[in-house]
Amino acid sequence: MTTIDRRSLLRAGLAGGVLSVLPAAPAFAGGGAARPVLTHGVQAGDATADSALVWTRADRPGRMWVEVSRRPDLRGGRRIRGPVLTPDTDLTGKVRLRGLPPGERLFYSVRVESLERPGLLSEPVPGQLTTAPTGRRDVSFVWTGDVVGQGWGIDPAYGGLKIFESMRARRPDFLLHSGDTVYADGPLPAQVTLPDGRIWRNLVTAEKSKVAETLAEFRGQYAYNLLDPAYRAFAAEVPQINQWDDHEVVNNWYPGEILEDARYTEKRVDVLAARAHRAYHEWVPVPGATGPIYRKIPYGPLLDVFVLDMRTCKDVNDGNTYPDPHRGLLGDEQRDWLIRGLRASRATWKVIAADLPLGLVVPDGPTAQEGVAQGDPGAPKGRELEFAQVLREAHRAGVTGIVFLTADVHYTAAHHYDPARAAVQDFTPFWEFVSGPAHAGGFGPNALDGTFGPQAVFVHAPPVANTSPAAGFQHFGEVRIDGRSGELRVDLRDRDGVSLWSTTLTPAPLLSAGRR
Repeated sequence: MTTIDRRSLLRAGLAGGVLSVLPAAPAFAGGGAARPVLTHGVQAGDATADSALVWTRADRPGRMWVEVSRRPDLRGGRRIRGPVLTPDTDLTGKVRLRGLPPGERLFYSVRVESLERPGLLSEPVPGQLTTAPTGRRDVSFVWTGDVVGQGWGIDPAYGGLKIFESMRARRPDFLLHSGDTVYADGPLPAQVTLPDGRIWRNLVTAEKSKVAETLAEFRGQYAYNLLDPAYRAFAAEVPQINQWDDHEVVNNWYPGEILEDARYTEKRVDVLAARAHRAYHEWVPVPGATGPIYRKIPYGPLLDVFVLDMRTCKDVNDGNTYPDPHRGLLGDEQRDWLIRGLRASRATWKVIAADLPLGLVVPDGPTAQEGVAQGDPGAPKGRELEFAQVLREAHRAGVTGIVFLTADVHYTAAHHYDPARAAVQDFTPFWEFVSGPAHAGGFGPNALDGTFGPQAVFVHAPPVANTSPAAGFQHFGEVRIDGRSGELRVDLRDRDGVSLWSTTLTPAPLLSAGRR
């Protein structure tokens, strides 16, 4: 991954009020049958007030180039020399743009230059991204999860991955992808007979015809989703904040697990996870493969997004009733990071992007638990202990404006948590909003655990398990924060973008000097 420093972009005018003309650049030649091709479009990710990642993939080794500007025609912008794309990264590459102007819609274009014939470029592929503001202004984003799961792949006759077109139509500042970005453990059959006799016909690739075990097969999971026109158009226009969950590797996995699944020749989950981790960082516009997956994305004075990783440090799936506060889903380091971050945040709203819901019971077989809760409404046990600590420390520090967003359970719901209904009282009331799947089988609803006093205010779930995308019950959520009032509106929407339910949250008054 190549990074572009602030000084270079300042010279180009992108970090100031006026853009300069493009600097001198190689005389790029055109034409010829040997021109490189960008095979899977472009994507942007982790856009902050002054930086963003830009991603692409080519059909052969070549030098990546990015042009970025305030103008759609790219006049007055900056041409940036990126990395050489090689087979070592599956011909993918990323450039981190730095020194960008805050709170603006920017336009970019990506090309790849032939190594054999310098100056011979691919056709340009355009993209857009929005940087985070530094002052108060309206902010909007969408979230969902769970893409191409339970054997439901791309069928153009049913609109393909249509929900991404519906999300793009909302013109959000970014997408928060709450995990299960792919289903590496979910092979696609050629066709499925629907309950009414119609036939669902999947587009099938070699990598999607079996469970992913090799690095090439994990890479193919991401390549498959980008075959869909709606998905590619969305990725080119809306920057993403991605997290991973279980299906990027295998269902309900945890470190050290040994699979008992006849479909796999490689039974060691740690080996599979290492390959999946590499493919994820190659194909998804997230920061480099070193360092933690969890991170904070600041989005101006109204919003901080805390992106959790509830998988890498996860403990074994058992009954989840142990008394050890050092076990759990986050690990000590991430839990302490989250507590410090919530205490230090001065944003009006602190969105905790959780790839597993807090109060829903998510079993893993008849006796083990996959999620935080285990169905006991009493005092915190097991993984609930670490979240009880997070909520307690935030409450005692006077932190307000916490909102949990998640997917995972394949339906949409709004849960309100209140100590007045809970087995513990040492936390400030908050909301958890669930929305998904984006394109997978519909399930639910799951049982609620009463430990933190949740109330299901709204639920939209299918009547039977693994309801196909053709029947609806695909969902995304939308958050809109008003720049003047600071109010946060949540809409839970269906596949077509229709709002099924909404609520508006009001910012808490100042509790003390400098504290929201």
